[in-house]
Amino acid sequence: MSWFGKKQGDAATTVCYGQSPLLASPTPVLRSRVLLALVGLSFAGLLGRAFYVQIWAEDFFQAQGEARFAATLELPASRGRIQDRHGNVLATSVATPSIWAVPQEVDPDPGRRAELAKLLGLKPAELDAKLDTEGRFAWLRRQVDDETAQAVKKLGLKGVYQDREYRRQYPEGEASAHVVGFTNLEDKGQEGIELAYQKSLQGKDGRREVLRDRLGRIVEDMNNTVPALHGHDVQLSLDAKVQFFAYQYVRDAVAEHKAKAGSAVVLDAQTGEILALANYPSFDPSNRKNLTGNQLRNRALTDVFEPGSTMKPLVIAQALESGRVKPDTVFNVAPRSVTISGWHPTDVHAYGDLTVAGIIQKSSNVGTVKLAMQMPAKELHEVFSGVGLGQRPQLDFPGAVSGRLRPYKSWRPIEQATMSFGYGLSASLLQLARAYTVFAHDGELLPITLSKRQPGEVVQGARVFSPETARAVREMLQLAASEGGTAPKAQVLGYSVGGKSGTAHKNVEGGKGYASNKYRSWFVGLAPISKPRIVVAVMVDEPSNGVYYGGAVAAPVFSKVVEHTLRLMGVQPDLDVHSQIVARNAHKGDAPVLESF
Repeated sequence: MSWFGKKQGDAATTVCYGQSPLLASPTPVLRSRVLLALVGLSFAGLLGRAFYVQIWAEDFFQAQGEARFAATLELPASRGRIQDRHGNVLATSVATPSIWAVPQEVDPDPGRRAELAKLLGLKPAELDAKLDTEGRFAWLRRQVDDETAQAVKKLGLKGVYQDREYRRQYPEGEASAHVVGFTNLEDKGQEGIELAYQKSLQGKDGRREVLRDRLGRIVEDMNNTVPALHGHDVQLSLDAKVQFFAYQYVRDAVAEHKAKAGSAVVLDAQTGEILALANYPSFDPSNRKNLTGNQLRNRALTDVFEPGSTMKPLVIAQALESGRVKPDTVFNVAPRSVTISGWHPTDVHAYGDLTVAGIIQKSSNVGTVKLAMQMPAKELHEVFSGVGLGQRPQLDFPGAVSGRLRPYKSWRPIEQATMSFGYGLSASLLQLARAYTVFAHDGELLPITLSKRQPGEVVQGARVFSPETARAVREMLQLAASEGGTAPKAQVLGYSVGGKSGTAHKNVEGGKGYASNKYRSWFVGLAPISKPRIVVAVMVDEPSNGVYYGGAVAAPVFSKVVEHTLRLMGVQPDLDVHSQIVARNAHKGDAPVLESF
């Protein structure tokens, strides 16, 4: 009989496994028990591991899983815009690609890394240094252009990813750089309005929790999103067009006179709003590589200087206000000098007899000193401090300085005399511009602001002089800016203007006297005279092309800025304009050149 089965005729034999000698052999009991124990231990180990993973160390493994697949994405808040008074954008944020990596995941192939480094503008060693970290995040290059981002994406290097950040753009560039300022890579304000209004502009970032696959792609939102709160817009009193023209003309004057620097301030004489605050040298706030402190300084606010003859109208105004003199009171200023404590202030020319109005028109040091010495030191000090000298401007802007005005009790007669024509005290160009609002606003000193005032907002100034005194001084300032005065180049076609030029020697470094060949030149004035709408102050530092008087260097800049500003403001001319045709020959035999003005 076969145990494996065979045919017998048409029928198969039955296989009987129960009688197999293999099954019939006895199995060792020990081996069975060992096998059973091993199987039991295996199940116990699996149960223990399951207990450890799912119960005992659940938090740890959950965190590890989330670290590999779950991610919290930052939703950056868009920084608020900075606008001029008409809504023109001075600073705005645009979404820009930034490249980052998970260092452990990046392909170690040197060739591919070299390609990535080249696209990002890095040296291979710099890229390796960024990736040589145990963290799961490393910035490779922030705020790249779209072309670079596309090239990196096309490279397809494992472990390299992209997010979008906001980058600041400044459409007005150099013209408004010192006012607007700039931010750093973290979008935090560093200078100017960007710094002054940081809290209002910055907003608050949001977050988004997501699941990623092994390639870093987002596959699911976890329904736990906190939206970003975008920053608030800031609207300035600045007029972008006025700012541009002021910057352009200051820049041209610095170049023409081979000067060190220049500044201009334009104020609204009715509201105290700053319409322009321009400085040169300047910088591009979107590209700040290799910047120097010389470029970054907001000179109109931070630089102080002895204001020279621009102080004379304040002395004259107080003499009129106190009733000591009238505009037609005559003073003898011959023979060009006066003696104060052994010192002899002099005039440029010998004038003989001058009226009080003539003292301003001719900018007589002698006449001004004679008026100033009639006043107690305290009275003169109150006038200077009353127009804001020696005090930091109340302005929401970093860097504004107070200048210097010493207590009157320490004044000696010679110091009182020199202060009357601008030596022995110091002020910024912005302080000077504000001081002249007392003449433009009928005797009231206006508060100044860089924020746009609301329509119909009432601006209350501090009374310094009576309206009659202010109007009388305005007429004198008009004489100073006319033919026969010190600054006829300040005149503007179609508009009446008035103002005072100033020229002063610069202090030698270390405070040891004055440089004989270094000057600051400036002009401060207002227009139109009958009802002033603007106050403009111009300063040119160290003109060195043979001309240095304020009436010749700064007054022409004043003229151009006033003309463009008043036309942009829609102010109607208050003087008759007569078109004239003048023929002249440049050389013998040349055809006449026709000029219309």
